[in-house]
Amino acid sequence: MLKNNVRSPTKPIPDASLALIKMAVPIGLQDKNSHMRNYAGNIATELIRRGGLLSWPELLPELLKLFTNETGQVSDEAQEGAVAAMAKICEDNTKMLEREVNGQRPLNFILPKLIQATKSPIPKVRAHALTAINVFTPRKSQAMLNSIDDLLQSLFNLSSDSNNDVRRQVCRAFVQLVETRPDKLQPHLPGLVDYILTQQQGNDEDLACDAAEFWLAVGEHENLWESLTPYIGKIIPVLLECMVYSGEDIAILGGASDDEDEEDREEDIKPQFAKKNLARTANGAASADPAQNGNAFQKLASMEDELEEGEIDDYDDGDDENPDDRWTLRKCSAAALDVFARDFRDPVFESILPYLTKNLKHDEWPYREAAVLALGAVAEGCIEVITPHLPELIPYLFSLLNDQEPVVRQITCWTLGRYSSWAAEIVDPNQRSQYFEPMMEGILTKMLDPNKKVQEAGASAFANLEEKAGKRLEPYSLPIIQQFVRCFKKYKDRNMFILYDCVQTLAENIGPVLAGADLANALMPALQERWDTAAADSRELLPLFECLSYVAMAMGPAFTPYSPPIFGRCVNIIHQNLEASLAHANNPALDAPNRDFLVTSLDLLSAIIQALDTPESAKLVQGSQPTFFELLILCMEDPSNEVRQSAYALLGDCAKYVYNQLKSALPNIFPVLLKQLDFENILDEEAESGFSVVNNACWSVGEITIQHKSEMAPYISQLFQRFVDIVGNPGIPKGVTENAAIALGRLGLGSAELLAPHLASFAEDFLTSMDEVEVTDEKATAFRGFTLIVEKNPMAMEKSLVHFFTAIARYRDMKLRNQNKTDLHEDFQKTINIYRQIIPQFDQFLSQLKAQDREALRNTYAL
Repeated sequence: MLKNNVRSPTKPIPDASLALIKMAVPIGLQDKNSHMRNYAGNIATELIRRGGLLSWPELLPELLKLFTNETGQVSDEAQEGAVAAMAKICEDNTKMLEREVNGQRPLNFILPKLIQATKSPIPKVRAHALTAINVFTPRKSQAMLNSIDDLLQSLFNLSSDSNNDVRRQVCRAFVQLVETRPDKLQPHLPGLVDYILTQQQGNDEDLACDAAEFWLAVGEHENLWESLTPYIGKIIPVLLECMVYSGEDIAILGGASDDEDEEDREEDIKPQFAKKNLARTANGAASADPAQNGNAFQKLASMEDELEEGEIDDYDDGDDENPDDRWTLRKCSAAALDVFARDFRDPVFESILPYLTKNLKHDEWPYREAAVLALGAVAEGCIEVITPHLPELIPYLFSLLNDQEPVVRQITCWTLGRYSSWAAEIVDPNQRSQYFEPMMEGILTKMLDPNKKVQEAGASAFANLEEKAGKRLEPYSLPIIQQFVRCFKKYKDRNMFILYDCVQTLAENIGPVLAGADLANALMPALQERWDTAAADSRELLPLFECLSYVAMAMGPAFTPYSPPIFGRCVNIIHQNLEASLAHANNPALDAPNRDFLVTSLDLLSAIIQALDTPESAKLVQGSQPTFFELLILCMEDPSNEVRQSAYALLGDCAKYVYNQLKSALPNIFPVLLKQLDFENILDEEAESGFSVVNNACWSVGEITIQHKSEMAPYISQLFQRFVDIVGNPGIPKGVTENAAIALGRLGLGSAELLAPHLASFAEDFLTSMDEVEVTDEKATAFRGFTLIVEKNPMAMEKSLVHFFTAIARYRDMKLRNQNKTDLHEDFQKTINIYRQIIPQFDQFLSQLKAQDREALRNTYAL
C-alpha cells in the first residue's frame, strides 16, 4: 500500500511522513523476511523516481556500503536487500544515473562497486549485481566503456558459477556485448560457443533460453556471424534438439481438444492496432500500416526505448502459463535457426536434412512438430536449395493439415505460409493446380478447424499467402470471401482480429475487384453485422475500422451505400473521445480515453473521403454533426503524435477531395498548422512519430495550396520560412524534407511574385531535396510552382542554374499523358527560353552539363 501511495502523483507526501519512510526503508532492506526486503526496495526506487537523486542523497552511498560489506559485519540479508534495491533503482532510473548530478555522474562510482559485488560469496548478491550491470551494458556510457575490461574478467570468472541465476545474467551480458563490444568477444568466440551450448543443454529452461539468445544476437550482427562458420556443425544439432516441445510444455498444452465453441478469456485478447508506417517519403501522407503477420517465433521487440523514463512495466500481462504465448527455448532456437539459414544458406539445410528425413514422419507428434517447425524456420534463407525437394515435401505437409494432434496442424499452417511465395509464383497451370490451389484450399479449410489455435494459425498463414500471391488471388476471390464469412459466424474474439487482417489484406491485393456485386454482397453484410454488434468502447472496433478502411479504398464509389452510418459513427466516436480527453485533463482521476479510437476513426474517415465520388464525400462532411472541421482542428492539436499524424493526413485528403467544404474552415486551421510546422517544435521531437506528424502537415499544406492558390497570400511568409528551415536542415529525415520541398514548390503556383525575391536563399536546398523524389503528379506540381518563381526572378538562380538544368534534363516520364505533365513541359520550355535570351554564350553554359544531360535537353526541348 505504501509503494502505491508513493507512486501516485496525485498524493503529496507530508515532510514528516517522508522522513519516517526514509528512516524505515534502510531498516526494511535488512529485514530477515525476503518479501519485506523486496517491498522496501520498491519503495526506495519509487521515491527516487518521484523526487530524483537529490531528494534522498544519502540512499545510494548507504546501499553501496551495505552490499559491498565495507565494514565486514553486514548480514547476508542486508547485502541481498541492498543490492536488490540498487538493481531496481538502476532499472527504473537508468538515465538519471547516467546524467551529471552536482558535477558527477552517479554511474561512475556505482558501476565499479557493482562489478566488485559480483565477487561476493552470496549467490543472490552476485546475481543482483549482474542484473544491475546488465541494465547499462547495451548503453555505451563512458562509465561502461571505462569498466569493460573489469566486467569481462568478472563474466569469465562467473561463467562456471554454481548458481543458475548468476549464469543466466552472464549469458545476458554476453548477448548485450555482441552489440556494444563485439571486438572484445571476438578473441574468445571458440570458448564462448562451447560455453553457450553447454548452458543451452542444461536442465534449467530459463537459463537455456537466455543462452540461446546469444545465437540470435551473433547471427543478426553485421560482421560477427561469419566467425561462427567453423561451428555450424556443432550449433545446428543443439538448436534442433531444443526445438522439441518439453514434457512440461506438453503437459500445459493439454493434448488434443476441440475448443471452437469456448469463449476467449479477456487476457487472451491482446490486439495491437493503429500502428503507423513511418517509412513513407514524399508521395503523400504516412498512414496506418496494415497489421503485420510476423514470424510466429519472432521475439517481441525490446521495450527499452519506450519505458526508459519509467523503466519497468509493472503491468506486463503476458501469459507465462501458455507455451504458445511466452518466449521459450523452443521459439528462441527456431528463431536462431531462421537467422542462421539467412546467414549461411545452403550449409544449414544440408545440416538439417538428416533430421528432417528422420523426424518428419516420426510416430511421436512432438518430433513431427519440431521437424515441421525446422522446415518452416529455414524457408527464407534456404529456399534455393530446398526448392528441388518441395514437390515431395509440400504434399506431405498437406497431409499433416489433418494430423490428429492440433499442435501439428497449427505448425503445418505456419510452415505452409512460409512457402506460399514459392507456390504463388508457379506459372505452369498444371503445377498450380497441384501445389498452389491445394495449399490455398488447405489453409482456408484450417481457418475453420475445430481447434481455435489451428484457426488462428490458418488465418495468419492465409494472410501471408495473400501478400505473396497478390492479384493472382483474383480468380479465387468469391470462395475466399465465402470462407471468411463462415469464419465471421464462428470465430471468437481473439481470432476475429486476425480475420479482419485477412479481409483487409485481400482488399489491398485485389483492389477494385472487391467492388463487384457478388463479392460486395457476400462480404459487406458480415462486416456490417460485426459493426452493429460491437460496442462503442469495444477493442474490436480498432481492427474493424482498419479493415473497413482497406475495404472502402478497394471498393471505391461502390462503398457509397454503406458509408453514411459508418461515417457518422466515426465522427461520434471522435467527439466522445475528445470530450473524455478534456474531462481527463480537468480531472486526472478519470480514466484517460484510448487514443487508438481517435486514430482508427480518423483513418477510416480519410479512406471514405478518398473512396467515394466527391459529391458523396462532400455530402457526408457537410451533414456531419458535430461540425466536422471543428473536431478535426481539435485532433490536430491533440497531445498524441499518432492522433495528429492521422489528423493531418485527413486534412490533406479533405483538401484533395472536399475542398469546397474545407475552404471556410481554413482561417481557423492555418494557425494550428503553422504551430505544428514551427522549427523549434520539430527539433524537440525525439521520436520518429513526431517527424511523421510534420511530414503529414507539410503534405497537407501542399494539397491545400493546389486548391487555394493565390488565397494563400496571408500565410505565405510564415509557411515559406518554415519550409526553408526544414529543407535546409540535414538533421531532419529525408522523407520530411522531400514533402516540405514539394509544399514549398507548390507555394509558387499562386504566390510566385511573393517568393521570387527570396529565390536565391532556397533554390539549392529545394533542388537537392527534389533530386531523389520519384516522378509523380506531386513532383510535377512542385516543379511547376518553382519554375513560376524562377520566371519572376531568373537572375537569382546564378549559383544553382546548372543544378536546375540538370534536374530538367533528368526529369523522367515526360510523355505528356496528362495535363500536369503537359503544363510542366511547357513551363520548362518557357524557362529554358528565358535563359537562352539572358545568357549570351548559352551553348557554352550548357557545356557545364554532362553529355547525357545535354542530349536529353536537346531531345526533349527545342534547343
